Amino acid sequence: MSLILTQSPVLWLFVMLAFLFGYLSGSVPYGLLLGKMAGIGDIRKAGSGNIGATNVLRVGGKWLAILTLLLDGLKGTIPVLIAGLFHTDYAVMTALGAFIGHLFSVWLKFKGGKGVAVALGITFALSWEVGILLCLIWLITAMIGKYSSLSALTTFALAPFVAWYFTADFQIIFVMSFLAIMIWVKHHANIKRLLNGIESKINIKKTTS
Repeated sequence: MSLILTQSPVLWLFVMLAFLFGYLSGSVPYGLLLGKMAGIGDIRKAGSGNIGATNVLRVGGKWLAILTLLLDGLKGTIPVLIAGLFHTDYAVMTALGAFIGHLFSVWLKFKGGKGVAVALGITFALSWEVGILLCLIWLITAMIGKYSSLSALTTFALAPFVAWYFTADFQIIFVMSFLAIMIWVKHHANIKRLLNGIESKINIKKTTS
């Protein structure tokens, strides 16, 4: 038994395989791949330099951004659902692997995105109620504030409490807390820009066809 695993004894080989399964899924840089397929080149060299949907929106337009958002979410949802068919411990480890894979992709020299879309995808797989509420929080915050980064920071600051309210499951609360901490860390530059009043706002109208 360990802090977040419930099996006793812990089957470490399966735990490690679950983590690797999640990592390989999460490490696929869909934003970068879709940008190249769409002919806009390396999105890391444009806009904010990020591989996530927000930067894809700036560089490639809303439809490419929507597809990036969907794929980044599913690379968290699908492997976690599959792992959960065997044991919740494997779902948890797959979730952590998928998130870390997105942030530190082996295909991008262990660099990556900020993890918001994949984190939401993971959340839906662990608890659809928590996933829906977090998406609503993100949308409402984005509509009011017009900042993608502020929406992400607000959503995941609340994520552990939402998970506690809906599930009271220590494994899910742990995962949500880990996601929240890492998302805040990865948004450190955005936080500085928000405090200085120079953060870029969401601009849906500025799109390419």
